[in-house]
Amino acid sequence: MSLPPIECIYVTEEIIRESKNGNSNFSFSSPVPMLRFLYELSSAMVRGELPFQKCKAVLDAVEFTERVSEDEFASCFADIVTQMAQDFTMAGECRINLIKLAKWLVESSLVPLRLFQERSEEEFLSEAEMIKIKAPDLKVKEVRVNTRLLYQQTKFNLLREESEGYAKLVTLLCRGSEDSTQNSSTARIGIIKSLIGHFDLDPNRVFDIVLECYELQPDNNAFLQLIPIFPKSHASQILGFKFQFYQRMEVNTPTPFGLYKLTALLVKEEFIDLDSIYAHLLPKDDEAFEHYNGFSAKRLDEANKIGKINLAAIGKDLMEDEKQGDVRIDLFAALDMENEAVAERSPELENSQTLGLLTGFLLVDDWYHAHILFDRLSPLNPVAHVRICKGLFRLIEKSISSAYDIVRQTHLQSFVSPLGIDNVDTRGTTVSNSFIDLPKELFQMLATVGPHLYRDTLLLQKVCRVLRSYYLSALELVTNADGASNGEMVTTGHRNPRLHLKEARPRVEETLGACLLPSLQLVPANPAVGQEIWEVMNLLPYEVRYRLYGEWEKDDERNPTILAARQTAKLDTRRILKRLAKENLKQLGRMVAKLAHANPMTVLRTIVHQIEAYKDMITPVVDAFKYLTQLEYDILEYVVIERLAQGGRDKLKDDGLNLSDWLQSLASFWGHLCKKYPSMELRGLFQYLVNQLKKGQGIELVLLQELIQQMANVQFTENLTEEQLDAMAGSETLRYQATSFGVTRNNKALIKSTNRLRDSLLPKDEPKLAIPLLLLIAQHRSLVVINADATYIKMVSEQFDRCHGTLLQYVEFLCSAVTPAAAYAQLIPSLDDLVHMYHLDPEVAFLIYRPVMRLFKCQGSHDVFWPLDANGTADITVACSESESKDDSSRVILDLGPPRKPTMWSELLDTVKTMLPSKAWNSLSPDLYATFWGLTLYDLYVPRNVYESEIAKQHAALKALEELPDNSSSAINKRKKDKERIQEALDRLTSELHKHEENVASVRRRLTREKDRWLSSCPDTLKINMEFLQRCIFPRCTFSMPDAVYCAMFVHTLHSLGTPFFNTVNHIDVLICKTLQPMICCCTEYEAGRLGRFLYETLKIAYYWKSDESIYERECGNMPGFAVYYRYPNSQRVTYGQFIKVHWKWSQRITRLVIQCLESTEYMEIRNALIMLTKISSVFPVTRKSGINLEKRVAKIKNDEREDLKVLATGVAAALAARKSSWVTDEEFGMGYLELKPVPPITSKSVAGNTVAAQNGSSVNVSQNEAAGGRTVALGTQQSDVNLVKDQVSRTKPDGRLERAENAPLGKSDLKTKGGTSANGSDAALSVTLAASQAGIAKSHENQKQPDDSSNKLDKHAARTPAKNSAESELKASSKRSVPVGSLTKTQKQDPGKDDGKSGKAVGRTSAISVNDRDVPSHTEGRQGGTTNVSSAITSNGKTVSASPEGSLE
Repeated sequence: MSLPPIECIYVTEEIIRESKNGNSNFSFSSPVPMLRFLYELSSAMVRGELPFQKCKAVLDAVEFTERVSEDEFASCFADIVTQMAQDFTMAGECRINLIKLAKWLVESSLVPLRLFQERSEEEFLSEAEMIKIKAPDLKVKEVRVNTRLLYQQTKFNLLREESEGYAKLVTLLCRGSEDSTQNSSTARIGIIKSLIGHFDLDPNRVFDIVLECYELQPDNNAFLQLIPIFPKSHASQILGFKFQFYQRMEVNTPTPFGLYKLTALLVKEEFIDLDSIYAHLLPKDDEAFEHYNGFSAKRLDEANKIGKINLAAIGKDLMEDEKQGDVRIDLFAALDMENEAVAERSPELENSQTLGLLTGFLLVDDWYHAHILFDRLSPLNPVAHVRICKGLFRLIEKSISSAYDIVRQTHLQSFVSPLGIDNVDTRGTTVSNSFIDLPKELFQMLATVGPHLYRDTLLLQKVCRVLRSYYLSALELVTNADGASNGEMVTTGHRNPRLHLKEARPRVEETLGACLLPSLQLVPANPAVGQEIWEVMNLLPYEVRYRLYGEWEKDDERNPTILAARQTAKLDTRRILKRLAKENLKQLGRMVAKLAHANPMTVLRTIVHQIEAYKDMITPVVDAFKYLTQLEYDILEYVVIERLAQGGRDKLKDDGLNLSDWLQSLASFWGHLCKKYPSMELRGLFQYLVNQLKKGQGIELVLLQELIQQMANVQFTENLTEEQLDAMAGSETLRYQATSFGVTRNNKALIKSTNRLRDSLLPKDEPKLAIPLLLLIAQHRSLVVINADATYIKMVSEQFDRCHGTLLQYVEFLCSAVTPAAAYAQLIPSLDDLVHMYHLDPEVAFLIYRPVMRLFKCQGSHDVFWPLDANGTADITVACSESESKDDSSRVILDLGPPRKPTMWSELLDTVKTMLPSKAWNSLSPDLYATFWGLTLYDLYVPRNVYESEIAKQHAALKALEELPDNSSSAINKRKKDKERIQEALDRLTSELHKHEENVASVRRRLTREKDRWLSSCPDTLKINMEFLQRCIFPRCTFSMPDAVYCAMFVHTLHSLGTPFFNTVNHIDVLICKTLQPMICCCTEYEAGRLGRFLYETLKIAYYWKSDESIYERECGNMPGFAVYYRYPNSQRVTYGQFIKVHWKWSQRITRLVIQCLESTEYMEIRNALIMLTKISSVFPVTRKSGINLEKRVAKIKNDEREDLKVLATGVAAALAARKSSWVTDEEFGMGYLELKPVPPITSKSVAGNTVAAQNGSSVNVSQNEAAGGRTVALGTQQSDVNLVKDQVSRTKPDGRLERAENAPLGKSDLKTKGGTSANGSDAALSVTLAASQAGIAKSHENQKQPDDSSNKLDKHAARTPAKNSAESELKASSKRSVPVGSLTKTQKQDPGKDDGKSGKAVGRTSAISVNDRDVPSHTEGRQGGTTNVSSAITSNGKTVSASPEGSLE
């Protein structure tokens, strides 16, 4: 029988063959595992396939995968042979080979004989002749030896039998402690061994005595040299027996702390293992944990009950602590509970040997093993025990001592250096010693001690100072490394500075979150501690701080002491807030601050909750916050952001329109707080707003509104008074005086708060959020409509208005706060980027970019900026050559310096061309478009009345100061300062008035020079007015109230300049007849008001022109804007009679479309129509019939179930009733130029049923009521109308302002325009109208529908008339006329129905010319609401500008 073959992987047949042949060059292709290879090699030799002599050659040729020593190799080989010898079924031949292999291995020195003797059986050793005795004899000898070693007992001398040897031992150990220097450790060890041998002492008993002596002398390190002579395994057993002794029930003595310290020393010196001794300790962990969990749950229940109301209590019990004036706070309630808990747990420390061992580790400064026990016993909260806590404090103090010495020395040097010590030397010493490195064990200790660091506030402050210096040192190393010259890497302690900082930052963050902040909650009102913690927190970014605040309370909810402190602070805070008032603000404010010092998160969150519910608390709470520290202000901002981001609450009320009360209160509170306290940091809030806008949520922008309003006094007010609206056209000082709302301009607090708000948006370091926030608000304005998910369009309108108001307010703040203007321009992206990269609407892009446009200037002039005239002379020829204009535009440049490239005006115009579709430029020019969007109301109008009014107020204030009777020194000094301030304001107003007048004159000169090329090159002149309204007027007039006035003033300026191809009559006609009604329907609430304001301004000018024929002839009669054929500016002009007729048409059209909107079922149409009527009520309606019809519709709406419509209708009804006495009849309105036929009375049935849909959507029955009946009045009616207007103008109030006349047909009106897309109208229609007027054709009406129907039909026919036919009829009509312009008589009258249908298509745009005060003596300069004083709207400056027959300006 042969050895069963095995699968040979490495010792293959090829290897055996090569080995037998004696080939010395063969080798293995790759390393092989040693054990497998040796096993296969041994099997081959045992089977006789490979001779023993070839084994060594094979071993020399092989390379093993493992690197092993010769001893390991021999051991493995011996194991394999021994294992094979265990096979007793092996064939005899194979066993002989195995014995020979073993002998050969010994003889060749590959395996020592000792290994075989240790591991092989006796029979195999005997067969291999490796032992000298026989196998049976060897077995007998082995049994005897084992019996002697294991079972035979040695008799030692015990202490109770003979004490002499032990007495000498104790004497030796004690003497050694007294005079350890005279006896070396070797001598003592020799003596102890001699005593053991001479007196036959028990070594274990000797070891026990040594340990007891060491326990009594723990500071004698000589024992550490004696202990190693004893077996280590015996030490843990001896100590375990000692611990078990004190665990007996009959032993009442607690385990001495000396034993704990001894055990800790032995473990620290690694003489015994922690786990070996831990197994002998009681109680077991599971039992201790279960007991503590029950104790902790009981304390948590007690803490949660704090502040809860017992419903079973009677009223007296509930109110006994709520007596008025008896307000107390308990800062030590939580500490008292903690002390009671510690006292209750004190027996646990005595009875728990595991906690005692932990105390021993702390006593011997063994943090490594102490940390292990802290982790193992963490469910027991061992730090709560005072003794353990003090031991940990001692370790922390020891760890930071060297670092604190450096901090203290540096701090002292900063005070000493100014007293004479050389600054250079001091600075050098500071730098050399300033590097502070703290061991990682310190941070482990701080994390372990947690909130219990409150027990040593001095140590807490030391830790804060050391941590701050540690982090600053790491930052300084990185800074120095970045600034190192020659690219040298600065290293400290063989570490990279950046790696050191990366390691230091998380350590500091962990310490703050786990130890310092929780400890603050248990320190009773110590602001110094809070300030020290803030000094560390302030080094971290606000994102890290807020994360720490968020984790603060969550991690501490399981601590009963901290929970009790929170509950107590919350209860005390609510009790104080109930009584907080202005009278007791100082006392209760300090109490609030004391509570906040100890528990800032809880107290501030409670206060914010109360403010959200009670808005009246904002003022006293803000005043009480003056006692807070910077840390508490920072936590307060986090609380506000947390409340904003908290889900589960609606930020809008149930109506979907108004903001929730809690959000409004929170925004108001935050605005007042940031205004009053300069230390508030706002970057976190701004980043939150940016993030919300990125998500498409802009409701929280109300906080930005409040911040800007409170801190910068920049308010968005839609309903401006007449005086404020006029002041918006003035200089900065005038605007500020009119809209400051009582805030002094030189208020230092306001200036500081404004600068703080600006610096928060534009900090020195990144990120700067001012421009991203601006762009996101501008984009969100469009997203409100695009991504609208509101149930009703009213909600979308409200959200749009709110976002738009924020945008206007924010842009105004940036323009005023970022000074100079070049700094603002450096921040703002280019116009091309605003439109194409950020996809802003043109009107929004120009709002942002308009201040930058005013920095363009001529290359040859350094102080003349656009849009001022670079020539600087008033005598300018109106007609400038095209080449000169092009040269001017090419010379205008914007140069902001690096990194911005200079921008030419022509490049700006190229950008403008890309903002509109290419077809739009067929009827507009980029120059006109850029001029319109670049100018402001300041460039067109001087509100001299408001300037003079403010100057008069300042003079009155000076006079009032002089009349004060108080002559004390303080009063005199105060009066002197007030006089200086008032005089400074007077000087500014006077100089700015003069500068404003020069600015308007210069702008007008530039416009006069450029006007001829605005529309002259437009190929499609028929659509000029429609494109101008669509691209310019409507987007801007609905943008803001000042912009609405600006649009009317700009149109008037185009008229007064005599701009070629701009027809004023056609402009008004397209506005009212084509675009007003659609615009009413698609405007938001605020946009409807602005549109009404624009219509008010437009109608006011039109009524002024209608008031007197001389005024009309002077201002309109010879202007291109009143040309009959507006494609030919020098053609025949519209006569005064024709203008009255088209004016009548406008009045009727406005009446019809307003009535149609009021009778609509759409909420938005009704509301916008009412808003527009509110704005134009002082100039419309004029006729009694229109007013009565409007009153009827408004009266119906007053009974509507929708409350907001009822309120609006009530206001409109009151305005209509107030002006009812000034309404005129149709005949008086026509002034003899209208031919009105009497009409039979209309039954109610016909009024209700005769409604016919027309092109303009008007109601037929209304037109019948307004157009029917009447008689032709005498020419004297015209003069009476003029007298009425002049009488109105002459009335003034005592304060110098014009009185609002009830019967004036002039005033400002609210513009609602139809967004139609048809052409302006055909000249053919107008020529037909004029021909009919000259021939005196008057057609009679067959019924009441005829005027309206004919009007609608003519409107439709005119709209369908091709441009070619219009041009032909225009040429024919012009060739037949030989009469001069204005020669048409006003006695020739036309059918009002036809005039209503044709004049809207034929009559073009309005234009006006400036009128001097001397020309109209009854006019005063200024714009006052509801009056006929419109000369300021007509004049551009104080100079006389008249119209010559040739159309030139003088």
